[in-house]
Amino acid sequence: MKYVKLGNTGLDVSRLCLGGMSFGVPGRWIHPWVLDEEKSRPIIKRALELGINFFDTANVYSDGTSEEILGRVLKDYADRDEIVIATKVYFTAHEGPNRKGLSRKAIMSEIDKSLKRLGTDYVDLYQIHRWDYDTPIEETMEALHDVVKAGKARYIGASSMYAWQFLKANYTAEKHGWTKFVSMQNHYNLIYREEEREMLPLCQEENIAVIPYSPLASGRLARGASETTHRSETDQIQRSKYDTTAEADRVIIERVSELAKKHGVKRAQIALAWLLQKEPVTAPIVGATKLSHLEDAVGALSISLTAEEIAYLEEPYVPHPIVGHR
Repeated sequence: MKYVKLGNTGLDVSRLCLGGMSFGVPGRWIHPWVLDEEKSRPIIKRALELGINFFDTANVYSDGTSEEILGRVLKDYADRDEIVIATKVYFTAHEGPNRKGLSRKAIMSEIDKSLKRLGTDYVDLYQIHRWDYDTPIEETMEALHDVVKAGKARYIGASSMYAWQFLKANYTAEKHGWTKFVSMQNHYNLIYREEEREMLPLCQEENIAVIPYSPLASGRLARGASETTHRSETDQIQRSKYDTTAEADRVIIERVSELAKKHGVKRAQIALAWLLQKEPVTAPIVGATKLSHLEDAVGALSISLTAEEIAYLEEPYVPHPIVGHR
């Protein structure tokens, strides 16, 4: 495993991050394909054995049971000082006023709930899951600063927003002497590259860590267009993200398959190798429901694509509708 600094911090993270959306109680909060604790344990344990020290989840994943499972397993198998735990706040699985968003009330309430579920005194990276259009950014950034100063989070990050919003948030923090975002968790893969227009150049200029989610486009880059899985048949979110551009994306998926055969590796490894060679990507967040998913992902670290191969993969791309910013 290779390790890098998380953006402009001194924090060491593995070049791959294990995402926690795959873990939880099946059937809760949309996803019927998630793994319960018995099935999640071997995957999290194997990630640690492979050298992965970076784990990402969210308060809303499987109604909080993702945090519970991840916390228990990591406590059993890992040294807390060596691992990096990231979670997120904004969404909620519960209805009612003051449940959702990035108000001071919501943030202060949700950080304590996440820490309790994770079974830890602090998280290493506390991220806002989306931009809150109903709360002043000053309120959000000051609350996050206070979370850090209280010792409940070491760093803060953001996810899925416009570049101007991200810049405004960090400008607001800098203006008031508050903690700034050190990372951006955005939607980025071979068939969704809209982040290359503004967000990635901004992150590179400011030395912000980029930890993209959906690196395999919810599995579409890992299999043929006609192949299906339990997740692809039941995951409505991935359909909303990719169905409208499926025909245009098919050419790219075919080229991934072509290069996989050329290199004698799996499609997922080619798609991940491409992402790992893109600047300023720090650590793609990979999901896994099988041990082989993890082992394939780690194998991608040793694959080097030529400039010609990268251009071949990128050439068919067409502009896509913005996904995930609201």
